[in-house]
Amino acid sequence: MKQTSRSHSRLWLFLLSAALSLCLFAQAQTPKAIEDALNEAYNKFRNLKEGKNADYIKELANVDPEIFGIALITTDGKVYTKGDVTSMVSIQSVSKVFTMAKVIEEQGAQAVQDKIGVDATGMRFNSIVAVELQKGKEINPLVNPGAIASSSLISGADSAAKWRNILQVHSDFAARPLTVNGPVYISEAGDNLRNQAIAHLLLAYGRMYFDPVQATDIYTKQCAINVSAKDLATMAATLANGGVNPVSKKKIVSPETVMHTLAVMSTAGLYDNSGIWLYHTGLPAKSGVGGGLLAVCPGKFGIAVVSPPLDAAGNSVKAQKAISYVIDKLKANPYLVQPK
Repeated sequence: MKQTSRSHSRLWLFLLSAALSLCLFAQAQTPKAIEDALNEAYNKFRNLKEGKNADYIKELANVDPEIFGIALITTDGKVYTKGDVTSMVSIQSVSKVFTMAKVIEEQGAQAVQDKIGVDATGMRFNSIVAVELQKGKEINPLVNPGAIASSSLISGADSAAKWRNILQVHSDFAARPLTVNGPVYISEAGDNLRNQAIAHLLLAYGRMYFDPVQATDIYTKQCAINVSAKDLATMAATLANGGVNPVSKKKIVSPETVMHTLAVMSTAGLYDNSGIWLYHTGLPAKSGVGGGLLAVCPGKFGIAVVSPPLDAAGNSVKAQKAISYVIDKLKANPYLVQPK
């Protein structure tokens, strides 16, 4: 009888502990908790002076380095913001995520694995060596060679149709019509010889699926799409919501497409620091040298920060710190599992 009583006591203690853990987790993501986390992150990092704007694209060096905005949008469409969430920057490499998702949606996950690859290369995002070593295989859509291949794979009878498709899917993810930053596009298009070389090398290995010069131009233009922190958070929230935009309520891609997209983001989203990012946050994410960074908490929310100064790997310094802080405060790392 005493043993049974002790067993019941342990069971009640276990249930109480589990309930408390769930309660604490729920409390960590209440509207007030989210607002507090964003406010604290903004105030903690707003005066940080680390990093510098990208300057290998001349126009990026001219972007205001003081832009700093945080936006978080939940899967039920609630919007939380702090700081400058309306100033526009060019999306740059963050665009690779949404072109990849569209290609997966159109042609299937296996086609992307077979025609591009989904493994992290372990090399710089614009590496030519990575292409040469694997003869154009085993790259992924979040580095330049794979991204240019993605642009060549996107459906469309000609260059103009492919571009309209890419711009439309980005606009659908953002829940508003997006446009191109003309000066950034002109700046990049006048100095993209390395990417053109990559496209031609891919063509030599049978891994380019449209005219290489035109595919490179499409890719260059997609990188120059203008976005705000709020736009990026909406795009991230759409991924968090299984492909349905929580703002527009429009289905953009399927849950299966999101599943495969998030997997590649997890392994290759932050250039050379992708593993470090995942180690600390557990969230699929993607950065761009324009200063934007978005992260996806599946089933819960998308979060984004715009701040142009970058670290040596090409990731926004403030964005990494601010998003990491919010994720920690909200206990939103999916690998943080409370024992039952």
